[in-house]
Amino acid sequence: MAQTPYKQLEQEWKRLHAFRGAMAVLRWDAAVMMPRGSADVRGEQLAALETEYHTLVTSPKITRLLDRAQASTAGLEDWHIANLREMRRQRDFAIATPVALVSRLAKAASKAEMKWLAARETGKFEDFAPHLEEVVHLVRDKAQLLGQSRNLSPYDALVDEFSPGLTSAEIDAMFKALGRRLPGLIREVVAQQERRPLLPITGKFSASKQRALSVELMKAVGFPFDRGRLDESEHPFTEGVPGDVRVTTRFDTSEPFQGFLGALHETGHAMYDIGLPAEFADQPVGRDRGMALEESQSLLMEMIVCRSRPFVRYLKPLLEKHFGVSGPEWSEENLYAHLTRVRRGPIRVDADELTYSLHIQLRYEIENELLSGKLAVRNLRDAWNAAMEQRLGFKPQNDLEGVLQDVHWAVGSFGYFPSYALGAVMAAQFYEALRAAVPDVDDQIGRGEFAGLMGWLRENVHAQGARVSPQELLKQATGKPLSAAASLRYLEAKYLHGEPVVGSAAA
Repeated sequence: MAQTPYKQLEQEWKRLHAFRGAMAVLRWDAAVMMPRGSADVRGEQLAALETEYHTLVTSPKITRLLDRAQASTAGLEDWHIANLREMRRQRDFAIATPVALVSRLAKAASKAEMKWLAARETGKFEDFAPHLEEVVHLVRDKAQLLGQSRNLSPYDALVDEFSPGLTSAEIDAMFKALGRRLPGLIREVVAQQERRPLLPITGKFSASKQRALSVELMKAVGFPFDRGRLDESEHPFTEGVPGDVRVTTRFDTSEPFQGFLGALHETGHAMYDIGLPAEFADQPVGRDRGMALEESQSLLMEMIVCRSRPFVRYLKPLLEKHFGVSGPEWSEENLYAHLTRVRRGPIRVDADELTYSLHIQLRYEIENELLSGKLAVRNLRDAWNAAMEQRLGFKPQNDLEGVLQDVHWAVGSFGYFPSYALGAVMAAQFYEALRAAVPDVDDQIGRGEFAGLMGWLRENVHAQGARVSPQELLKQATGKPLSAAASLRYLEAKYLHGEPVVGSAAA
């Protein structure tokens, strides 16, 4: 019996899923193990796979099958109809972008990433700038084509690629809501914390000991090391597909928290990917629902859970075990004070919960100007430093503290940065609903048990795949639309009053 058009499409996307997995491993290898001099070779490999993927998605066969399947959806379940929608979405995105542009961008991004790594060693932005300029030029072309195809502004077309359905209007509204309260809240909290000095934590913490701590924490959360691994890279990231998830972090031997916080941030991503609906693992509807939701999971883990009093209660004996430390500076109260210290600093990945969104807003505004042509790449350093001083009162001392700190633009990920701020807002909204639904979740975390936390997230977020929009998923899980209200309630309660809130105040 001949397969239905829908079943034939499932087979086509199963093959495309294999291409995605192969490209993911190549990107992971480029950041973790590949010799720097192999960048051009890797660029050719990725460009070949990207081109083949693009050719398959945009083939007349796919278009015919989509038209036939959508003309007769009788007998298809809601998940299958949603899968057809996502197939069409992927096909529309691909067909709007010429294969020659796909190839050129893959090669340029691969080379730019290696030049970014090299520039971080020299500390000179000008070593990287020409390669970033090429990426910006190509992404600008891509944004124009996607915008025309999807009836969106060029920048919104890029945002939609990373976080489907979310727009600049929602991003602007979120930053406006946060901007009304955050600057004043930061001043209040900094003044309050200055009256309670920290006991300094000093020493050398070897990468091997930090890795052992990170692995133990990841296992407790539920990361399956038989289907994933932890490595080191210049910039922490998660790559791969369910069944083969690669996580990286970075270790600083003079800093005991950065490594495991980075690892657990990425574990938040990984647990989302691992928790996606297994029956649709090789289908578009079985993928994550965009980077804003991805970042909500990583920031919930790193910022909210790992900087909570219950987690510190669990963490303290593990620090003593792995680092062999003791003394008043390693008390729960002092550890919690370090993890929740608010500082105006230059580095996004080291930022605290209160200043984090300011780092994202800076990047959001700058990348808009880069793509519109208002800001030239050659002037990027000066624009970055001026914006950092204006927003955070901190002038970077060098390019590593400034414009060279993120890899996103090097690899062409424009429109990605807003997902961090959206993710932070969503994380607080999820957390508020989670604590109301699982009242003893704090006690569980304090004992190093994460089943209640992960069980709620698995059911309400992970298992939903790409079936509904981010806004719909958030409403289903929390009963409220996307809003900064829960985030501000959480931050005020935690940083001014010492405890997060549980409740259902109107959003």
